[in-house]
Amino acid sequence: MDLFISKIRGPRAQAHKKFGTLAQNLCLVGVILPVLAVNGATAQVALPASPAGGPTSYVETLPDSLVKINFIGVPAGTVTIKEKPVAIKPFWIADIETPWEAFDVFLASGASSPPYDQTKFAPDAIARPSKSYILPDLGWGHHGFPVINCSILNATMFCRWLAAKTGKKYRLPTEAEWEYACRAGSKANPTKAEIDKEAWLNETRTHAVAKKQPNAWKLYDMLGNVGEWATDLSGKPVLCGSTIKDKTEDRVSPSERAYFVPAWQETDPQLPKSRWWLSDGFFCGFRLVREP
Repeated sequence: MDLFISKIRGPRAQAHKKFGTLAQNLCLVGVILPVLAVNGATAQVALPASPAGGPTSYVETLPDSLVKINFIGVPAGTVTIKEKPVAIKPFWIADIETPWEAFDVFLASGASSPPYDQTKFAPDAIARPSKSYILPDLGWGHHGFPVINCSILNATMFCRWLAAKTGKKYRLPTEAEWEYACRAGSKANPTKAEIDKEAWLNETRTHAVAKKQPNAWKLYDMLGNVGEWATDLSGKPVLCGSTIKDKTEDRVSPSERAYFVPAWQETDPQLPKSRWWLSDGFFCGFRLVREP
């Protein structure tokens, strides 16, 4: 995207000043970084076992890189969404929110989309985002930190790319799959003790993935940190889960949802506004799932 230095204000102006630095190149060019383990360190750790009845968990190494992500096998079951029972088939889900070093591999795999491009993509098309006019990670942290400011299109294209490269059915979760995995076999909302152990809330910036305790199915950051893109029961994009901008525990629930509003791009000065990056969506990230 083109740069609009004079129109950027506040924290994003500070992030913008770093545009063109090594950190910016890490985001936009894609540098292969050390192996990501589930605890955010570079040393690989043991793969957790799947929950009872789930498909076997495994480690995916992203194409042409050393970046690894654990995928946990989730058993079949039922979850209630808006008072409606929804059947869940077995699937795999990443144990962490998608980190920048994984996204960097995608960015480095081909050319960026042109600024202001409004191409109508076919369902199987793969495209990479245009370059952001600010530092996408806002200077908060890169290696081991979750992707932020990410639109549903950006997240979807990452899934398509990884599916095409691996031959596996990677995609974004449905809201039912996401909530089922978040609840991890429980029908009750998390207790305050569980929230304190598992969730980043009321924070001024994101934290590295997997720094709090996982849930019962060994999934990290399902509560707090960034919200995660999914599709609702009608097929519309929806952000699932609580985020760092939620100030109190009463908003922490596996049923928490948010739909895109223009405020998520309020400071984007471009016309048309970016369909790849959300200038004010510092709480918007995503997590991968895979169909059998």
